[in-house]
Amino acid sequence: MSAADSIQVQWAQWAGPENIKACTTLRHGGVSEGVYRSLNVGAHVGDVLEAVAENRARLRSFLHLPKEPVWMTQVHGTRVIDAAAANINDEADGAVTHVPSVVCAVMTADCLPLFLCDQHGTRVGVLHVGWRGLAAGIVEQGVKSMGIAPAQLLAWLGPAIGPGQFEIGDEVRDQLGGVNDERAHAFKLSDKSGHWLADLYELTRLRLHALGVKAISQPTACTKSDADNFFSHRRDSVCGRMASLIWLSE
Repeated sequence: MSAADSIQVQWAQWAGPENIKACTTLRHGGVSEGVYRSLNVGAHVGDVLEAVAENRARLRSFLHLPKEPVWMTQVHGTRVIDAAAANINDEADGAVTHVPSVVCAVMTADCLPLFLCDQHGTRVGVLHVGWRGLAAGIVEQGVKSMGIAPAQLLAWLGPAIGPGQFEIGDEVRDQLGGVNDERAHAFKLSDKSGHWLADLYELTRLRLHALGVKAISQPTACTKSDADNFFSHRRDSVCGRMASLIWLSE
């Protein structure tokens, strides 16, 4: 058994075409130590860079990736790049492609990885959706960048912080909208005064629905609650990152 065989991923749970491959990594199967244990793919979080490089190499081997993923410098913004024409570490929070074997990637540790594809398997994308990006319009920009009618898109909401764990203040709730509109049910009062528990999954679903994307799937995962399988910035502050990858196979 090779070292890469101990890697585990969660495959996208949707009815996507067979030529589309999409998954999020779990923590297992890498060489990072301490708070980064063990399959940390983030080179920007303080981990030993040689360990990150080995982890990425193991991931490529395990998934039989056709190419190195297009790693971005994520800034909680709304820029979505064409992965086939991207430069290394471009600042962006989403990537799309219609080119087979180009691997789109985002890194998360509580934020939501939003996978997109079209029903015919010709175009794919993945977005990094945190509260800042959500409020700024990353979902809207990502759907637009797909260049496909929203009704023809499929979406999978990958592992993220769950609704019972994502605590925010009044000012963040105001930015996410919805004191008295259709988003109000996505916020529950917290035990702490002036704070709320927000449902990042539901807030993302509502934006997709408003755009005309109806085929939406999601897991029951909560990255903060499941320390065995997921990194969580809210839980641990300093931690590694999971990778969410999507590509068109040849």
